Amino acid sequence: MLNKYPLWKNLIILIALVVGFIYALPNLFPDDYAIQITGSRSSTEVDASVLERAVKALESEGIEVKDSSLQDRDALIRLTGAEDQLQARPVVQSALGGDYLVALNMAPSTPDWLKSLGAGPMKLGLDLRGGVHFLLEVDMDTAVNQRLEAMSSQIKRELREERIRYRGGDVEGRRQIVLSFRDEAQRSEAFDLIRDRYNQFLMNERTVDDERQIVLSLSEIEVKSIQEYALEQNLTTIRNRVNELGVAEPLVQRQGADRIIVELPGVQDTAQAKRVLGATANLEFRLEARSDANASEVEEFGFRDNLRRTARLEKEVITTGNNVSNAQQAFDENGQPQVNITMDSIGGDQMHRATRSAVGRRMAVLFIEFRTETENRMVDGEMTEVDKRVVEKSIISLATIQSALGSSFRITGLDSIPEAAELALLLRAGALAAPMYFVQERTIGPSLGQKNIDAGVMSVALGFALVLAYMLVNYRGFGLIANVALTLNLMLLVACMSILSATLTLPGIAGIVLTVGMAVDANVLIFERIREELQGGAPPQSAINAGYSRAFVSIFDANITTLLVAVILFAMGSGPVKGFAVTLCLGILTSMFSGLMVSRAIVNLVYGGRKVEKLSIGGKLANV
Repeated sequence: MLNKYPLWKNLIILIALVVGFIYALPNLFPDDYAIQITGSRSSTEVDASVLERAVKALESEGIEVKDSSLQDRDALIRLTGAEDQLQARPVVQSALGGDYLVALNMAPSTPDWLKSLGAGPMKLGLDLRGGVHFLLEVDMDTAVNQRLEAMSSQIKRELREERIRYRGGDVEGRRQIVLSFRDEAQRSEAFDLIRDRYNQFLMNERTVDDERQIVLSLSEIEVKSIQEYALEQNLTTIRNRVNELGVAEPLVQRQGADRIIVELPGVQDTAQAKRVLGATANLEFRLEARSDANASEVEEFGFRDNLRRTARLEKEVITTGNNVSNAQQAFDENGQPQVNITMDSIGGDQMHRATRSAVGRRMAVLFIEFRTETENRMVDGEMTEVDKRVVEKSIISLATIQSALGSSFRITGLDSIPEAAELALLLRAGALAAPMYFVQERTIGPSLGQKNIDAGVMSVALGFALVLAYMLVNYRGFGLIANVALTLNLMLLVACMSILSATLTLPGIAGIVLTVGMAVDANVLIFERIREELQGGAPPQSAINAGYSRAFVSIFDANITTLLVAVILFAMGSGPVKGFAVTLCLGILTSMFSGLMVSRAIVNLVYGGRKVEKLSIGGKLANV
């Protein structure tokens, strides 16, 4: 029978439209302006008393609180507008102190029943809703010192393996390593070994108080090389961490010689982003010092879960988190959280060489954290908030070595599952080559201003209205059908972008405007074909069938070529270009579905399976 879909095809179309409606619906519920409170460390929880202090601080400043709630390990306070949001953050941060991070956020207002179905609104880019902008500074001095310390440990290990007796070897001021020897023969042998294996050093010999010394200094070229590597490695690591956070269309780029810009559009959990991006969650693996060890070769550290409990560790580092190739959060046999570590070949070799002769001794995992704290200081006679850079080193695990370790082992003794998961994320994404500090943090408003945003939305509405009017005037009843299909197409496009968590930008709006114009092309081709069939004397049912079947090839070819261009734009472009390409790709797919299947289903519902005397399609009316 002409112009009748089988039941299964009608059901597929109906299901697609219902699903599209459900997943497009959250976009009708705008996000609330909010601030989010999170512990500055993963082990710091936000409880009801912390939330109460924050709310009272806001109320005392006359800032209206729309709603407040605890969410897992953090808290969310909803506010009435953007101005209240900007005023609220410093008020709450001052009230809670440095143990907590207070970040600007946009809190979704999607109803719970939609959330239970996994539905959520589209993310808006920096140029529409804004996002978070971070400016980070890489600590270049620490980068050089860390490299020197690693080289120092390796040089001392090789001297011991060659049975060359020495003293010192620690990194001293002016980026130098000083080694002392008892006799000339030992110094000469060490000089030849270091010169052959470490050509990055400038080497000098001197005698001080009857001690023959070798002074190793980094050349300026080597210093610049280390600093450049630190910046590039941190860029790579930040990009990996952004990917772990799942942020769409981020911007991560260097600025000058020692700074990195990070922009996160449409990000929800800005507090977590700040903690993860800025954390220098590196590890050092050290042996516990022997009881008779020389005091100059020993350091004492507290445990992370109890700083009053301490252990004495050797200064020499076995290996660091820089050699971690993979890390996964897991559980031990007692159900306690742990992190399974896989080292690269260098780290695995260093671990094996150090532990094969240390079976029965204990090895510590030292957690190193660089962060910035704010303190009040008197500057020029006024009390001013000043950022202070803090380095914290604490033991997270101290376990007995049962056998020689290799490339794979585990870290236990972690406080909680979130702490284990975050440590695994940071190590998996890559260790920072040097600490980074937040120089600037701000929320980006719409780059083109609210008027231009309104103009962008208006362009979609105006273009949509003009297309609807043209189709209705030119094709009458069939134009009305096309308009219904076009409206459903826009709904499906929004639903697809929401399901895929695509970020809508201003170029993306341009893609929607273009899609609205292109979506009607299919119906124009079909309707003109139907007119031609009617003018040729075909009966209405045959004309409808011929219009859809014979126009399909032209519609398919035209859309495929445009789709290929959109795919190339997505692959080759970046930022706004990708936003445009994503919208265009999805728009082409949904417009083909709505133009070919949805409109055909409506036409079948209106005309199919019955005797039709004339078609309301404009131009010549066909009579049976």
